[in-house]
Amino acid sequence: MVKKETKVKQNIDLSIRSFLLPKISNEGAVIVAIFFAISVLLLLISNALGLLAIGVSLFAFYFFRDPERYTPKGEGLIVAPADGIVLPIKESPLPEELKMGSEKYVKISIFMSLFNVHVNRNPVSGKVLKTLYIAGKFFNADLDKASKDNERNLILVETDNGDKVCYVQIAGLIARRIVSRIEKDDEVVMGERFGLIKFGSRLDVYIPKSKYDIEVMAGQRMVSGETILARLKK
Repeated sequence: MVKKETKVKQNIDLSIRSFLLPKISNEGAVIVAIFFAISVLLLLISNALGLLAIGVSLFAFYFFRDPERYTPKGEGLIVAPADGIVLPIKESPLPEELKMGSEKYVKISIFMSLFNVHVNRNPVSGKVLKTLYIAGKFFNADLDKASKDNERNLILVETDNGDKVCYVQIAGLIARRIVSRIEKDDEVVMGERFGLIKFGSRLDVYIPKSKYDIEVMAGQRMVSGETILARLKK
């Protein structure tokens, strides 16, 4: 009984520490360090400016947090590549820039607010067939036209099942920086980190319509690398 209570207390302590001092992404570490350095300099000039800068620095630390996630096991799964809220689910061909024809896919769009974790994870395992970066505009990411007009990064993967799944990082109204570490011919693993979008954004996932059962709905909250979006039909 004592051992069990000790284990529970250790888990609670670990959870509190992880919440108060979360791990942050490599891309965010430099930015956070710069913000805190500026805060120290401003404190020497003005307490008010210094405290304001510290507040901004703490938010940057919170924004770039990168918590551990636990990806479900199983064949034929597609998991959420981002934290956020599912927008209305639609049918659509793959983005025309990929030149993959007019076959219908289910497009699941996840909107990430400023308060969501912005580290992106692979929704599937497989081989990268194509990647394509497209410079564009910066409409609000919860608008459907963001999928066609905004700055975005396209990734097309052939899964271990032989299916083609596309996921697209889309910059939003405030976001001005898409980070992706994926290149053509890479082997990706479901649930592993592959990049992030800084300061508010969206991520679209295109899933073969006839082969998968969709397991989420509009308005549902996603957990990157953990929530199952779709499952291969039996």
